[in-house]
Amino acid sequence: MVKGYRMPDGFLWGGAVAAHQLEGAWDVDGKGVSIADVMLAGKNGVPREVTDTVLPDGNYPNHRGIDFYHTYPADFKLMKELGLKAFRTSIAWTRIFPNGDETEPNEAGLAYYDALIDEMLANGIEPVLTLSHFEIPYHLVTEYGGWRNRQLITFFERFARVVFERFGDRVKYWMTFNEINNQTSWMDPHPMLQNSGLKDYDEADAEELMYLASHHELVASALVTKAAHEINPNIQVGDMIAMNPVYPATSKPEDIMMAERAMQARYFWGDVHALGQYPNWLRKYWDHKGFDIDVTPEDEAILAANTVDYVAFSYYMSWTVTDTGDEWLAYNEESNHGDNPFLQKSDWGWQIDPVGVRWAMNWMWDRWHKPMFIVENGFGAYDKLEADGTVHDDYRIAYFQGHIEAMERAVVLDGIPLIGYLPWSGIDIVSASTGEMLKRYGFIYVDLDDMGQGSGERYRKDSFKWYQQVIASNGEDLEV
Repeated sequence: MVKGYRMPDGFLWGGAVAAHQLEGAWDVDGKGVSIADVMLAGKNGVPREVTDTVLPDGNYPNHRGIDFYHTYPADFKLMKELGLKAFRTSIAWTRIFPNGDETEPNEAGLAYYDALIDEMLANGIEPVLTLSHFEIPYHLVTEYGGWRNRQLITFFERFARVVFERFGDRVKYWMTFNEINNQTSWMDPHPMLQNSGLKDYDEADAEELMYLASHHELVASALVTKAAHEINPNIQVGDMIAMNPVYPATSKPEDIMMAERAMQARYFWGDVHALGQYPNWLRKYWDHKGFDIDVTPEDEAILAANTVDYVAFSYYMSWTVTDTGDEWLAYNEESNHGDNPFLQKSDWGWQIDPVGVRWAMNWMWDRWHKPMFIVENGFGAYDKLEADGTVHDDYRIAYFQGHIEAMERAVVLDGIPLIGYLPWSGIDIVSASTGEMLKRYGFIYVDLDDMGQGSGERYRKDSFKWYQQVIASNGEDLEV
């Protein structure tokens, strides 16, 4: 037996997805159009095109997902067999408020999530819910300009209060904004749209606009945290960041300083969520750039008084940076990072760094002193369904072996408090970044291709049996 470390009692082993990537039924039961619904299919190396409206002949993978809207009862039975203790998904904002700015919710959407949550619980699976996971109502983009508009704070708080009041008696763990710090890549239009609903802006204004939208999101997140605690004191609210460690490319002091600033730039969202204030370096940088971020004294009081209960994060990869010679250490995520020669890559160019999990958990604990929750970690790959219905994904098992072992060492040897581990994605779903089905993450294979063709049948991969054994042993048995 490849021996791991037994995790604490009550540790939540599970899986994670987002509503728009698997539900399908994009226009059913009063659901409105989200930003995911206007993103055409891309592929490896080809970004997804965003259309102004839904084109009648367009290939929109999120419209169909894996039909989870209708298949979830059978899928949760499979997940129960897998042994999942928890399952993370999101509440599609557009199912509850189709345009985002209504004053009354859509009862059909609430009823759907009532049934979904009850089905999870009936199978012994604890629901973990995200409020905003790249699913902003498109109406809020076209009519309000996305999160650049302070009015969205009111709309988001209204949405959150409705779902807390409806589901808070059955759902303990919530997150506000998924991978809010993806916007560090403000020069890439896709995270700007997916995270903040920003489009049709002057590229010269992109960085300032990102900080402005982020500030509105951070205030909204704090108000939502306050609302949750008022509605049900048992609710725990976390932020959710994409944790990608940034290492210095060499031991040169200038590279080390640049790596420190890169980490500060990527994770200031965590500082505000967990510590309740903006870091000094960022305020100085805003002044230097002449940015007007509209941080009011009232905003500062809200942020300080309503920090998160835990820090949730995704972990997929790491990279390196080198010194740019800029005295302000301005960090450009698209051009200022490189590969680590000691690491291998996935088929999509993501560097595989299991040790980085332990490093990152220690870094976050020392910085924020909050319990943690790994709510995404996984390996996207081309899987082959054999004629006998098997899928031999030893590469995925090897990936998880290394990452789970590193996670366990952080908990058992370093004493980091960790709520659970929810790998992405439990079951194959549409990729958010490329729109592909062929970029597969699940322990459960779904027989659909990039055009939505296939039987839709579910098959257990080799990794299904392996993860089943990991869960049954509470992390102790990592043997293949």
